[in-house]
Amino acid sequence: MEVILTFIQRAIMQGIPILFGASGEILTEKSGNLNLGIPGIMYMGGVSGLIAGFLYEKAAGENASGFLGVLISFLFSIFVAVLGGLIYSVLTITLRANQNVVGLALTTFGVGFGNFFGGSLSQLAGGVGQISVKATAAAYRTTVPGLSNIPVIGKILFSYGFLTYLAIIIALCLNYFLLHTRKGLNLRAVGENPGTADAAGIDVTKYKYIATMTGAGIAGLGGLYFVMEYLSGTWGNNGFGDRGWLAVALVILSIWNARNAIWGSILFGALYILYLYIPGLSRSMQEIFKMIPYVVTILVLIITSRKNRPEDQPPASLGLSYFREER
Repeated sequence: MEVILTFIQRAIMQGIPILFGASGEILTEKSGNLNLGIPGIMYMGGVSGLIAGFLYEKAAGENASGFLGVLISFLFSIFVAVLGGLIYSVLTITLRANQNVVGLALTTFGVGFGNFFGGSLSQLAGGVGQISVKATAAAYRTTVPGLSNIPVIGKILFSYGFLTYLAIIIALCLNYFLLHTRKGLNLRAVGENPGTADAAGIDVTKYKYIATMTGAGIAGLGGLYFVMEYLSGTWGNNGFGDRGWLAVALVILSIWNARNAIWGSILFGALYILYLYIPGLSRSMQEIFKMIPYVVTILVLIITSRKNRPEDQPPASLGLSYFREER
């Protein structure tokens, strides 16, 4: 029983950074932009939050406040991630560069950015895993008072830091925004047919910029969660693995629905660590098990394509640049 509870808890913890990334990419893709730079932006969000927390605690010394550490690192993480979204937006929306090329370049840059600054910070602090953000990381990992002590239920539902619940709240709010608000309808119209939306008086460029930058900010929180809560405020180069790509895959699995992404992220988290709970697996078999989330995504993509239901399809203009003069 204890093994099952631990597995469920670890699956949720693995799924939260993926949920942040998927929620941000769903918002971005609903505007018609395909941002394959999400994995890099998650790296940037994680390392920038860690740097901000480290510099604050180093300056404050023994008087460091966990609350201030969280506030500073949280805001700086979002700022850097949004900046990454702005770079992508300028290149693809204003300068009309190829979205796939820009996205992949941004991921390469983001991973290098994270490894360079994270590695440099580790050396400054005395080595990998020795970065001192104890007060900040402890604040991120603070569980729900009282409720986390409830047997079974407390461990499964209430033994996480605030970012876990924030990820779920963001996904639910995003789902409501896209399906039940006027601006959400306008955004979906931009993603489906920007020319028609433009003719109807919707500022296509503004919606694309805001959606892409906001989506990047949300995705950056996935990196911050992984570094501060999952790794307890430490850094290891390439430690984030392929979770950023799993977030992109989750967008397809959830059929561009943020509410579906909640359970999908937990499923991906469970599949991602399943091999650890199966004894006797060889190294090659472990890698095969890590492929399962992608196989599931491909199957979902095939099934939804065959059903051809409009609500299960990606935005019609996804990945295409909009040229107003060609309207």
